[in-house]
Amino acid sequence: MNTHDKRDGGIARVTDVDVIDIRFPTSRELDGSDAMNPDPDYSAAYVILRTDALDGLEGHAFAFTIGRGNEVQAAAVAALRDHVVGLPVDALCADPGSVSRALNGDSQLRWLGPEKGVMHMAIGAVVNAVWDLAAKRADKPLWKLLADAAPEWLADQVDYRYIEDALSREEAVTLLTRGKEGAWAREEHLVAQGYPAYTTSPGWLGYSDEKLVRLARQAVADGFTQIKLKVGADLADDVRRLRTAREAVGPDIRIAVDANQRWNVAEAIDWTNALAAHDPYWIEEPTSPDDILGHAAIRKGVTPFKVATGEHVQNRIVFKQLLQAGAIDILQIDAARVGGVNENLAILLLAMRYGVPVCPHAGGVGLCELVRHLSMFDFVALSGTTEDRVIEYVDHLHEHFKDPAIIANGHYTAPLTPGFSSEMHAGSLATYRYPDGAFWAADLAAQEKETNR
Repeated sequence: MNTHDKRDGGIARVTDVDVIDIRFPTSRELDGSDAMNPDPDYSAAYVILRTDALDGLEGHAFAFTIGRGNEVQAAAVAALRDHVVGLPVDALCADPGSVSRALNGDSQLRWLGPEKGVMHMAIGAVVNAVWDLAAKRADKPLWKLLADAAPEWLADQVDYRYIEDALSREEAVTLLTRGKEGAWAREEHLVAQGYPAYTTSPGWLGYSDEKLVRLARQAVADGFTQIKLKVGADLADDVRRLRTAREAVGPDIRIAVDANQRWNVAEAIDWTNALAAHDPYWIEEPTSPDDILGHAAIRKGVTPFKVATGEHVQNRIVFKQLLQAGAIDILQIDAARVGGVNENLAILLLAMRYGVPVCPHAGGVGLCELVRHLSMFDFVALSGTTEDRVIEYVDHLHEHFKDPAIIANGHYTAPLTPGFSSEMHAGSLATYRYPDGAFWAADLAAQEKETNR
């Protein structure tokens, strides 16, 4: 009997979609702090896709949030349960695009977007859980499952609605077929050398100059050739911090700066140019992620500094327009913002079509773990290069994952464990479940005790 079958020989099906509200108290150390988000508590609406297959495998994934509202995100995931429970597992894993199309196609839920916001992120979490399950059943890490796949099958995973004026299925097949050339050698290189990373760990806005300098120097010692600083709250402060960082790392290390959507267009141009003396490499999220023409104006106004955005871009359609408008130099995908792997495949193909390098957003809860798979697939079987391409890395919360992101000499090592690296330890789920997990229950009791003194 196939281990994917049910015990009674019937067809294995999805039996449940569990959703858990997981939160970490990162705001207490100012980890993740920036000009727009001064007190993030990194959180996850965590999904477990359960089946009755004999192999006992589950699909794990999550939508990332920063604290308050995670219960809303979890409720959105729960609203998708009836669309998934009862689906045959073999068919689901053979065509993850089928669940993507079905969830995005629900006319009443679609009204809550369409294809953006909390509901779209919920769809992305469920779709990513399907991919995690599919990769586990194939006994491959997700990046290799994608890299080994036939170009035609991968092209069929993409929804071309609204993007055919920029990318057709035929063009996608051509790009993917071309990307296969020499893939085996690039896979060997990836496993041996890893994928280039940069670190944001020194640059959180709430950190002191002393901590910035210490962490920046440590990053260089650890092999990173790029770091990132948060900016946008106070110009004089930003100039001082960037000068301090440049003195700490020297002239040959790239320093990106990130405004987290803080500015209007003219302000973004003036502020970025005011930092020019200390050679910033890119300005990230200088204004609203929805302002395509604003990004184009900023790019023109800050040359030669590069403009990067993407972590809050809603879907493939907005990315298409950013590329068509020549509005960005660096495209930043996010593994948990859009509608899952399928939509990120579309975005990677669009970036390849327009010749724009992809440098993913990561950090948060598990984003490093997930997005490395997408970049590694891109290197092995699509773009074929890591030139001017780096994945963000932030050094916290990795210990909660069964297959954590590992950095060696400034590079992400290639994950070899089957799946999407999205599964958290059961103990972490039990401890940080909100509001009744062990940590939060004890925290609430301590607050009540302090109040009653």
